[in-house]
Amino acid sequence: MSYSVGQVAGFAGVTVRTLHHYDDIGLLVPSERSHAGHRRYSDADLDRLQQILFYRELGFPLDEVAALLDDPAADPRAHLRRQHELLSARIGKLQKMAAAVEQAMEARSMGINLTPEEKFEVFGDFDPDQYEEEVRERWGNTDAYRQSKEKTASHTKEDWQRIQDEADELTRRFVALMDAGEPADSEGAMDAAEDHRQGIARNHYDCGYEMHTCLGEMYVSDERFTRNIDAAKPGLAAYMRDAILANAVRHTP
Repeated sequence: MSYSVGQVAGFAGVTVRTLHHYDDIGLLVPSERSHAGHRRYSDADLDRLQQILFYRELGFPLDEVAALLDDPAADPRAHLRRQHELLSARIGKLQKMAAAVEQAMEARSMGINLTPEEKFEVFGDFDPDQYEEEVRERWGNTDAYRQSKEKTASHTKEDWQRIQDEADELTRRFVALMDAGEPADSEGAMDAAEDHRQGIARNHYDCGYEMHTCLGEMYVSDERFTRNIDAAKPGLAAYMRDAILANAVRHTP
């Protein structure tokens, strides 16, 4: 039995453009073609796609994924064991970091000293103060919270407008990259993620790559973040999370 590219995209939760890209670079070449020349994927192709997506979720660049999957010395069970080990290590690291996580919802939800009219001008119908009590309870004893309170205490309406404009521009960059079919680990996406991290560090609190990765994970684990981010484009939160992870891997020795 074989499947069309549209069916496979639906099964796997990826875009048709992504499958075309995997075919173009030789990472996942469909086993068959229809009489009209359309791609047709076999069950074995789906197995390989599953392995690809496992490694992509773990932050492996596409060229490393190809090298791993095409290693003649490895078998499917070896791949599963390796992925299980990597996932277990990642889960353990995230659990450890969660116990001492030093970041807040978003710095714009802390230390907002604006009038109601000014808040509306800057943030629209989003009220950053609605999360303040939760933020204080969860992260009030962290360095990140203290740093953000100190930095934002002197922010003016113009400062918040500039920060919001920077955030909106980054959102437009990420959406444009998605629309262009750029993978989350492309140079453009990783550069956007790096600018996102530097903006947090510049305007709010120290944000290293581990902390940035935790923030990216929260974009998809907290439905409030996901809903807010995906308002710009469905799937944007997950794309940003993947780009943040890929950028962290790029900067990790």
